[in-house]
Amino acid sequence: MIRLFTALSIPEDVAETLARRQTGLPGARWRTAEQLHVTLAFYGEVDERRADDLAAELSRAASGGPFEIVLSGVGAFGEGHRTHAIWAGVEQNERLSVLAGRCRSAGERAGVAMERRDYRPHVTLAYLRPQTNPDRIGAWITGHNLLRSPPIRIDRFGLWSSHLAHEGSQYQLEREYLL
Repeated sequence: MIRLFTALSIPEDVAETLARRQTGLPGARWRTAEQLHVTLAFYGEVDERRADDLAAELSRAASGGPFEIVLSGVGAFGEGHRTHAIWAGVEQNERLSVLAGRCRSAGERAGVAMERRDYRPHVTLAYLRPQTNPDRIGAWITGHNLLRSPPIRIDRFGLWSSHLAHEGSQYQLEREYLL
């Protein structure tokens, strides 16, 4: 079994800008530049045959040509002591939503049981320990909520595998698809 997802990589210059904001919040486990991405679809644990089917189906999702996205604002998943992640948002983008929908459909055609949840594009900046102070989380968000990246050109997406390790998830690009 292999744990798979599709995602957009974050360019090095944007990752460096985000890294400068990844400070000042005790209890945050900041993501490294290599771990920063915008998930398109999460497939979970998939057997090898289904992974091959998924990879083939994803080639049909890669159409429409390049487009741009913009990171904008920050926020958190969860509330109060249940807040578990800090993220950078992605401005609403029709082309991004269509691509994410195509990646989801590719998973369904390949026989992957997909989660039923609305697509909320973001870049996870940190996972938070349960004891992280909610007031500090709020202050960090207030201090960084004007985040805005320059336009990021998207001309490809990747099928990634995720390996859970003690120091956090390790990602490996399995296949890349040009738009």
